[in-house]
Amino acid sequence: MHYTMTIAGVTRDLPLCRVNDDLYIGAFVIFGDVELTVASARELLKLAPEHDILITAESKGIPLVYEMARQHGENRYLIARKAAKLYMRDVFSTDVTSITTANRQMLCIDGEDAAYMKGKRVLIVDDVISTGGSLIAVQKLVEQAGGIVVGKMAILAEGDAQKRDDIIYLEKLPLFNADGSIKE
Repeated sequence: MHYTMTIAGVTRDLPLCRVNDDLYIGAFVIFGDVELTVASARELLKLAPEHDILITAESKGIPLVYEMARQHGENRYLIARKAAKLYMRDVFSTDVTSITTANRQMLCIDGEDAAYMKGKRVLIVDDVISTGGSLIAVQKLVEQAGGIVVGKMAILAEGDAQKRDDIIYLEKLPLFNADGSIKE
């Protein structure tokens, strides 16, 4: 089963993946899809509020935030990592739960990145917003570091995220029943 949709002028078939017996989601993966990444970045930048720095959660948002920074002429972007790395010092961390990840995770940034975003206008970017767990975690990190969240963006809003007025997104991604029909 799959769901066909057009995003930023690019048509893709998303395979439907089982979350549980009653819920399937459209698998949206921009890894390796240069055409979709470039087009989505271009369209999101048209809607983006003024900002000084972009940040995303590791990992599917990375190609998107890179391309948005490149197109916007920004020379740096930040990534909230899934685990502290050896090079990181004075780490800020928070827990996150996501619909696409089985277990609770941690997101963290190092002190250098925190110092860089202090007092700056920060735009949080992700590929898909569903429950909003990743967004909340990244927002906590930005605020702990003294950054000012000026917006939250994604290519797609899934499920209840479509009803939120605090996120900017390009397209709605429905949730699905086990038979592939759209959940109402």
